[in-house]
Amino acid sequence: MATWSSRGLRGSTLEDMINYSIEKYREKHLALIQKIPTPIKPVRMDKESRQITLAYFDQRSTVDYIGVVQGIPVCFDAKECATDTVPLQNIHPHQIRFMKDFEEQGGIAFILLMLTHRDESYYIPLKDILRFWERAEKGGRKSFTYQELDRSFLIRGVSGGLSLHFLEQLQMDLNQRD
Repeated sequence: MATWSSRGLRGSTLEDMINYSIEKYREKHLALIQKIPTPIKPVRMDKESRQITLAYFDQRSTVDYIGVVQGIPVCFDAKECATDTVPLQNIHPHQIRFMKDFEEQGGIAFILLMLTHRDESYYIPLKDILRFWERAEKGGRKSFTYQELDRSFLIRGVSGGLSLHFLEQLQMDLNQRD
């Protein structure tokens, strides 16, 4: 079981960028998206500062973010990778199930992937994630590569690098479904 203290800051750069973006989307009345906190069970606390010093993940979380964009329900997970090979072990079966169920209810599910070594971020539609996932289940590679990413879903940088504007890619995903 992973501890909160050992994993607490992983992915924080990407999440900070997403959090900034979703706040701007809210201010502009484009979307209402919330970060879903991962439930933790405190094990050790500093009595003086009342801060948690050791905790365990209490239960599996579904995805990192859930909300609505112009009336369209969305859910997505944020992933960071420092290589051109993205291990599927970073995406858990319960997350795949949740995203599939979410889309069956009329929502849109996707992953925002930041390739830190390339300073590139991608919107990955659930259909692509499922293609990689099913390949692995059939005995194929347990990862996907940079070369397999659809370059049209590259998220363009925004001045200052503070945000991750992904609504254009969401619209592309919607257009491909029609």
